[in-house]
Amino acid sequence: MPTYKSPGVYVEDVPPSVRPIAGVGTSTAGFIGVVPNDIVMPDKPAPKADGTFDRYTVFMAGKPLLVTSWNEFTINFGEIKGANAILAHAVFGFFSNGGTRCWVIRVAAQADLESLTDELNAFAAIDEIAIVAVPGATSAAQHDALLTHCKTLGDRVAVLDGVQTPKANANDTALSFTPAAISPSARSAAGSFGAIYFPWIEVQWTEVENQVTTTRRRFVPPSGHIAGIYARSDATRGVFKTPANEVVLGALSLEHRIGRSIQDGLNPDGINVIREFNGAIKVWGGRTRADSNSNEFQYVGVRRYMNYLRESIDEGTQWVVFEPNTPSLWKRIERTITGFLTNEWRSGALFGESAQRAFFVRCNADTNPPDVRDLGRVVTEIGVATVKPAEFVIFRIEQIAGG
Repeated sequence: MPTYKSPGVYVEDVPPSVRPIAGVGTSTAGFIGVVPNDIVMPDKPAPKADGTFDRYTVFMAGKPLLVTSWNEFTINFGEIKGANAILAHAVFGFFSNGGTRCWVIRVAAQADLESLTDELNAFAAIDEIAIVAVPGATSAAQHDALLTHCKTLGDRVAVLDGVQTPKANANDTALSFTPAAISPSARSAAGSFGAIYFPWIEVQWTEVENQVTTTRRRFVPPSGHIAGIYARSDATRGVFKTPANEVVLGALSLEHRIGRSIQDGLNPDGINVIREFNGAIKVWGGRTRADSNSNEFQYVGVRRYMNYLRESIDEGTQWVVFEPNTPSLWKRIERTITGFLTNEWRSGALFGESAQRAFFVRCNADTNPPDVRDLGRVVTEIGVATVKPAEFVIFRIEQIAGG
């Protein structure tokens, strides 16, 4: 309390009893891919005195760089050409589908992508990353590394690519559209932190060499485009909306056309199929790789929304640390989190006809008995009713007699 020594009017600043929680970002991606050290970089725009051009220098390998536009990517990692094409196509697809911010780590050779340990450790220190992808990575070790990374941190998900040419066995010539052939690893608890997409998509681009423009087409892994769709869906609907039934912008065709009969065998196992409908190529699945023991996180929207809630509440309540652990503090915590979740309910992110039915927040003497307080802990219990996607839309139609 301040000390007053003479008569007068004094105005004091009083800290608010409720400190609003701001939702964290959910659409920043992290990409890892190959860009060789000897890649031919683009010319700088200003010519030298002799009419020639200096070239940009490729960004160092193994270090993350924030990229906020396709132009920034090209002046640091090169254009879509040669050995860097997979990563470049992924980042281009990310921005063209709605992405705005991504961190990029390049490695110099394909062999450097086998373990991903150093690269994922670098991403772990970047808190804003919410989506992680290694375009074209389709080995069990790579998928497991990505999923373990996301599960350990608890604030991000992995976008995985299915095997480009799925076969039951390596020596087979026939294709096998089964979950085991498309995904290198089985569903798991860590799999709830990632989703896999199949098949690969065809894209088109132009290359200029010696003033000659050539149009090229190839099939590329869809993970970069899908990450952009995640960002687009977050901006237009919210992170709680499962990013499915969305058009893949920039995709001309699919490497494998999958119909309903084949998808019937893939969707229950968490393989998200990309399909063509009347010329539009759409993401037609929204499941994670969660196993039966993690079934509450079988949908991408639910997993990403819970990540968002966890991170938002964590960052928005840091002021609580070292405050006196009293009923006054408990009430302030309850009001703070209740205000945040009420806004979430109003936005349509929580299920319930009223806020009271959509969530609860408890921080009181029951959750904080003396033995808990003696350990220096303040415990708050939160329950939320998340919304699930309408994955199966059923209309029952019957004939009736007119009259």
